[in-house]
Amino acid sequence: MENSEPLHIGKIIESVMRSQGRSPSWLAAQICCNRDNVYKIFRRQHIDTELLLDISAALDVNFFQYYVDALRTKKIQNVSQTDTQCRL
Repeated sequence: MENSEPLHIGKIIESVMRSQGRSPSWLAAQICCNRDNVYKIFRRQHIDTELLLDISAALDVNFFQYYVDALRTKKIQNVSQTDTQCRL
């Protein structure tokens, strides 16, 4: 994930699902929704935590880790910006 790009969890979910050779229909069955809703999830930049937990369990991937990683990156960027501002 690029530092300058915002986290888009829907695209990440779709990418992981496809890399596992799974279909939207399969994921829909796992999380008890219809296929159209899965396609809507793929378009979402943000997602409800309970739904993300269900998707994480279905695909056996901790999608919350992407947010942890983004938080670390953001903290590093903030420290770097603060250091630069303090030198001015």
